[in-house]
Amino acid sequence: MSKVDLSVVLAGVRLKNPIVVASGTFGFGREYGQFYDLSELGGICCKGLTLHRREGNPPPRIAETPMGILNSVGLQNPGVDAFIEYELPELRKHDLAVIANISGSTPEEYGIMCEKLSEAGVDMIEVNISCPNVKAGGLAYGTKPELAAEVTAVAKAHAGTVPVMVKLSPNVTDITEIARAVADAGADALSLINTLRGMRIDVNTRRPILKMNTGGLSGPAVLPVAVRMVWEVSCAVPGLPILGMGGVAKGEDAAQLMLAGASAVAVGTACFADPYAPVKVRDELAELAAEQGLARAADLTGGVRPW
Repeated sequence: MSKVDLSVVLAGVRLKNPIVVASGTFGFGREYGQFYDLSELGGICCKGLTLHRREGNPPPRIAETPMGILNSVGLQNPGVDAFIEYELPELRKHDLAVIANISGSTPEEYGIMCEKLSEAGVDMIEVNISCPNVKAGGLAYGTKPELAAEVTAVAKAHAGTVPVMVKLSPNVTDITEIARAVADAGADALSLINTLRGMRIDVNTRRPILKMNTGGLSGPAVLPVAVRMVWEVSCAVPGLPILGMGGVAKGEDAAQLMLAGASAVAVGTACFADPYAPVKVRDELAELAAEQGLARAADLTGGVRPW
C-alpha cells in the first residue's frame, strides 16, 4: 500500500479514504461483509429508506445493458424504524461513515425521517430528490428548483447537527440550476449523479423488459455524464462538497470525478459484478496518486485544467 494519505473530509465528516458505496447497490452491508471487513471502506450510503416498509416493484426489475444495468426496484426497504433498530447497530460495529439515504412523497415525510435518523446518530443523511411529490401531481422534487429547495430546507430543519447531502438527478435540463437551489436552501453537500432514465424492449415479445417499462441506467455508460455534471456543479456552487458517482469501476474513474470537483466517490453498479470493486478502486486510486507524486488523495479534488 502506498504512503499517500487517503483521508478526506466530506461536509465535516472525516472518511479514512474517499471510497463510499452507493445507495441501492450495497444493501446495509451484511452480504458484502462476508467478503471483507466493511471498515476497509470510507463510508456506506445505505439502501434507500422510506418512512414505512416498501415491497418495491414487481419483477422483472433489473435488466442488463451492454455497459451497465437498468433498474426499477422501487425502493424496496424495511422502513426507517427497522433500519434504526436492526441495521444501524450492526453498521456501528465497523469503522466507517454511515450515510442514511431517504426518500419521501411529501416534505413532511422527509422531516420525520431526518429527526429519527439524527436522533439515532447516523453520520450523514443523503436526501434523494428523484422521488415524486404527491402534492405536486407526482412531479419529482429534483426536476424543479423550488421543489428541491423546499425538501432540502425541511430536511435541514429536522436533521439537527447531522449534515444533509442532497442527491441530484441528471434527468433535468440544467443540473446547476437545481444545485444552486438546494445550496441556497442550506444543503451541506451534494451527491451526483443519480441514474439516467432508460428503456429496453424485447423485440420478440415487443414488451419492455422491465415490468415498469422504464428504469434507471447505471454503470460505465454513465461515467462521462457524471464527470461532466460534477464539473458543472462544482463550478456553479464552489466550496460545496460533492460525492461523485456514476459508472465508477476503476481507480482512474474515481480520479476523474475527483479532478472534476468531487471530494469523495461512490462505487455502485460495479459491486454487482465484483464485490471487491470498492477496495480495488481505493487501492488503484492510491497508486495513481502516488505515481503523480501526491501526498494526499484530497489534492486531486478540483484539479482539472480545462482548455
